[in-house]
Parts: sequence; C-alpha cells; structure tokens
Amino acid sequence: MTEQFQSDKSLESPPPKRIKVQSRNEPFSKRASTRIWSEEPSSDNPYIAQAALCHGYDLVELMEKRSFVDVFYLLFRGELPSPAQAQLLQALMIALINPGPRHPATRAAMNVGVGKTNPLHILPIASAVLGGEYLGGGEIENAMRFFRKYQQTNPAELNELSLGDEQLMPGFGKRHGGVDLLAAAIANHLVTMDAAGDALKWGNQFAQLQAPKGIGWLTTGIAAAVFADLGFQPKYGGALFQLLGAPGLVAHGMEVANKPITAMPYVSDDNYVLER
Repeated sequence: MTEQFQSDKSLESPPPKRIKVQSRNEPFSKRASTRIWSEEPSSDNPYIAQAALCHGYDLVELMEKRSFVDVFYLLFRGELPSPAQAQLLQALMIALINPGPRHPATRAAMNVGVGKTNPLHILPIASAVLGGEYLGGGEIENAMRFFRKYQQTNPAELNELSLGDEQLMPGFGKRHGGVDLLAAAIANHLVTMDAAGDALKWGNQFAQLQAPKGIGWLTTGIAAAVFADLGFQPKYGGALFQLLGAPGLVAHGMEVANKPITAMPYVSDDNYVLER
C-alpha cells in the first residue's frame, strides 16, 4: 500500500514556479489627456464645461456649419474632410447603415429584441456579433492590410496566383455559393466618386477578375477599401464598421421588441437529432 501511494504521488504535477514580481519603474500619468477634445471650464464651476472643441473646432460652430459626416471624419482623423471625401464617406455610411436581416448580427438583434431584453442591451449584444470574423469588423483590419500589400500589384497578376483559399484575400469571397450582387452594385457606385482611391479602384478590378470563380466583393472589403482611401488606420477599421452598422441593428431589434416571442422562427423538434 505504501509503494502504491508513493507511485500515485509521483504522478502529481510539480508545484507552479513562482514569478518574481518586479517594478517597471514607469510612473503613471497624473491626469488623463487627449488631443481629440478640449473643454473650457465654467468660471463658476470648473467641473462644468461651457464650451467644447473637437480638434480645435468649436462644437457649436460645427453644429451650425458642418454635417454629421464632416464631424465624424474630424473626430477620428483630426481634420475636416474635403467635399469629395465627405461625399464618399456619406455614401459608405448609407450603404452600411443596415447589415440586413440575413446578417447574423441583425438576427441577434431581433432575437434579443423579441426576447424582451432591455432595449439598451440590444445594440451591445448585436454589435458584438457584427465585430466577428464572418462578415464583420474582425475582417476589416486584415482586408485593409491586404490592400496595402497588393494595391500596387497588377490585379491580373495576383489573380494568376490562384490564391484559392478565401482566407488569403480578406474582403472578398462567396455569399451562398456566388457573388454578392448588392455588394458589387455598391462598389460599382462608390468607385465612380471623386474621392475613390487606389484601394477601391484596385479592389473593383480584382473583384471583376474573381467573378468567374463565383468570388466577389464582400461588404467588409468595400468598407476596408473606403476606409483605406480616406486615410484611416487599419486598427480603426473594425470599430468603424460596427459604428456604421449600428442604426440597422437597433431598428430591427426595436421593430420586434413589442411582438410576442412567436414572431421569430424557432427550430422545430424534427431538426433535433439525439445520437445514441
């Protein structure tokens, strides 16, 4: 019995190694700082702002003289867009305003809406799905880097490489076995606009070459190309994609919020299979 006990003890994992904790000697900032926003405190109460500046532009003056698209661009890029840039960004905003009821994020919004989830939680839940790798923000950064790498390459030469695996060309792929026709139509419109740049033009040529294989633009690729042409950094892309799709998610979730739970389909018992 003693020998057996000793044998069993030998199988136990060794104690974890202790990691020596060391100070990095990096002092923390005494206050938060930002170059994006500046607030002028009230003379009577320094905790109340009486004016605000976005990258140096007075907020009230922006309200009077600029569009939402202009200020959106200013907030993230630090400068006001040209009229052509604003027009391109606005067109993209309209194109992405609603992922559509076929998109998993919209279905998530509808499911939590009809399930009587607090309306304030519809957007966070659905937006998390919209940030996923499939048709979501998780693909945007990779797509933007794909354009950076190849947009100076002849798309015909790249097509001859037979990439094959759609994972190697983020922003392009198949929808239900074929080309996404709506995405193609959106891209064909955007590429004619004055601010369309190298990424969008190159991507449209590449998509046309891929069409015989049933591969074309995805909305994630279109968004990535426009973001790249407007000067946004790849790290921003996924979050911007979530922002632009948010209105549609809320609209669909709230549309069914007052309906009975039976308003959404439910998987029937015939579709459940129990393996023995």
